[in-house]
Amino acid sequence: MELRTYGTELLGRTLAGEAADADSPLTHLAVIPTRTAQFGEWPEWIDAEVHAAITEQGIAAPWLHQVAAAELAHAGQHVSLCTGTASGKSLAYQLPILTRFAHDPHATALYLSPTKALGTDQLRAVAQLIAGRPAFAHLQPCMYDGDTDRELRQWARLHSRWIFTNPDMLHIGINSTHAKWRQFLAKLTYIVVDECHHYRGVFGSHTALVLQRLLRLARHYGADPVVIGASATVSNPAEALSRLIGEPAVAVTEDTSPHGERTVALWEPGFLDGGLGENEAPVRRPAAAEAARLLADFVIEGARTLCFVRSRRGTEITALRAQQLLTEAAPELATRVAAYRAGYLADDRRQLERSLAEGTLLGVATTNALELGIDISGLDAVIVAGYPGTVASFWQQAGRAGRRGEGSLVVLVARDDPLDTYLVHHPAALLDRSVEATVTDPTNPHILGPHLLCAAMESPLTPADIELFNAQDVVAQLTNDGLLRRRKAGWYPAPGIDPHADIDIRGGMGGQVLIVDATTSRLLGTVDTARAKRSVHPGAVYLHQGESFVVDELDLHDSLALIHPEEPDWTTSPREDSEVEILRTLHSQSYGALTVAFVEVRVTEQVIGYLRKARSGEILDSVALDMPEEVLETKAVMYTVDPDALVSAGVPPEAFPGALHASEHAAIGMLGLVATCDRWDIGGLSTNLHPGTSLPTVFVYDGYPGGAGFAERGYDAFRIWMQATHDAVASCTCPAGCPSCVQSPKCGNGNEPLDKTHAIKVLALLLRLVSGALS
Repeated sequence: MELRTYGTELLGRTLAGEAADADSPLTHLAVIPTRTAQFGEWPEWIDAEVHAAITEQGIAAPWLHQVAAAELAHAGQHVSLCTGTASGKSLAYQLPILTRFAHDPHATALYLSPTKALGTDQLRAVAQLIAGRPAFAHLQPCMYDGDTDRELRQWARLHSRWIFTNPDMLHIGINSTHAKWRQFLAKLTYIVVDECHHYRGVFGSHTALVLQRLLRLARHYGADPVVIGASATVSNPAEALSRLIGEPAVAVTEDTSPHGERTVALWEPGFLDGGLGENEAPVRRPAAAEAARLLADFVIEGARTLCFVRSRRGTEITALRAQQLLTEAAPELATRVAAYRAGYLADDRRQLERSLAEGTLLGVATTNALELGIDISGLDAVIVAGYPGTVASFWQQAGRAGRRGEGSLVVLVARDDPLDTYLVHHPAALLDRSVEATVTDPTNPHILGPHLLCAAMESPLTPADIELFNAQDVVAQLTNDGLLRRRKAGWYPAPGIDPHADIDIRGGMGGQVLIVDATTSRLLGTVDTARAKRSVHPGAVYLHQGESFVVDELDLHDSLALIHPEEPDWTTSPREDSEVEILRTLHSQSYGALTVAFVEVRVTEQVIGYLRKARSGEILDSVALDMPEEVLETKAVMYTVDPDALVSAGVPPEAFPGALHASEHAAIGMLGLVATCDRWDIGGLSTNLHPGTSLPTVFVYDGYPGGAGFAERGYDAFRIWMQATHDAVASCTCPAGCPSCVQSPKCGNGNEPLDKTHAIKVLALLLRLVSGALS
């Protein structure tokens, strides 16, 4: 292989460190060529002060897409700008907003981002842009989020003309106290919704309703703001923004910015020598460990690198392992690698962001908290440790490298997972596939109902409001339940309810659990109650900024997890059990002996224990837990198969449980190929005789109340989904099943029984039945 570009040269030096007789982990290499810029003219309406401030930043002329979006917003149209990472989307909304501020000292604007880091970064950029300019002295841009001091919040509400916030604070701190914001809302001219692609699933549905409530309040006070959406990766930008705000929008999608050459490498870790996992299945080197080695190698080569890891714990493990490797190979660099994730306290996050921006840190392992558009200049490489769940997120993370138009390297390290394995061996399914459409459902009654109560609390609901929210049935149900009361002026909430506090728009349930070091009483972070049962259960290993702790006690009543410092030689992973009851069939299709349906279900789930795993991935033992049950009403895709058809396909009755179980695991792992989710967003159940169908049945369900659209997408794309699932299992070289095909890291039955051979026959049968019916 000829290694020519910066990225491939860097990768070549890393590969040189492989053992001479080792199979190369590199499965595919692609080079994306450079793109030259296309410039436009400054719009005539731009204020002279704004033009001077921007040109002093070294921007001589705008790119064409910046001009197009700015023109539409200035003309009063809601606009969604969808161009690549580092394509200058900030300038597109700064032009009309700052020009309006220059002409109207009373105008206000609101900037919304999904993460605190991005909001802080954009505030910093605006402050630098207007610094020392008398025309903008009245602007006083200010952050307004959960980290903002109470005194500063009061000052911002009274004096700031441009508020930078997030959906959580918009919901609980602005909409809920709108009377205090009357002056600000009455002059609200522009709303910026940054990184629109991030607003999907349950979080996106919640955010859509928060935004629609904001627009309702602004118009109540006499304003009519223009919404500017910005996103690097979304397939339907106009439709996505329209769903968020409930109003028509137009899109600008042609990217005219330059970018340097980018090398994309797909990397599959090899199997551990002699390492065996559950049921003696072969185990690959963990993606986090492989990513740590690459991170250390790249830092030694002088490459500024971001490493994206799927979980908070994985982030800590990756940073810690990279530091250990650097301590052995280049001790002077060990302190220049760190972890960054959600859950850190505000001061810790801000310090890490400064160190990264200033170049003090050369390598950072992070969750998707740094996926979004925070300005980190000069990055040379990005490591993606595990497919992030969507093509959109992959390209968003990849785009963090080469942000100065220079060459860069992106490495996707596959996890021991069916979808990751499939993608690194079918590169076109990742590199040549269009980004997904965002999936949101603001009409989900489990989401819409609480927001209607909030809206009624903010201002009585009118018939026009109910039509706007498409909420006739939900309002009727809330009224019947006594939560809404009809009066002449509209619908009012019943006395004594506090709907705003009951909503967690990130999709968490039951509030936040505090994580406290019992030996020092130090608060280390927080986690929502639903996640706490899986991440800080008794005996769990918890990592925080390179420090290792073990959980002593989880008190869900007091929302408190007590932990102590300890450095065990193992990690932990939870085990869950579930039961599924069919409530209602929404859609159904029959293919002879196969029936595929989209159904409403009631799921009863329980964390029943956890596995202790050695650092190599080998299973040490299983520990039982007695945790409370959770009941979830959601939506599922299910299929039933006639037993005679299974027997005719070569699956004997005694193999039904293992074959269906293995098929279910593989399908859960592969659903992310057709839906914007990963296996932790969904659950599943298989049985050779379900009481609701009296047939062999497999369920895959959304892990959120009322559903999140993932199972519905599986129903709509069933044939494509099953074809990829079959191919992933059939092409796996393990003899009897492994984490790369049919084993699941969260199986409540310890991955037993699993029958890979007969699962392939089941999946082939499904494809024959569907294809035969469609031909």
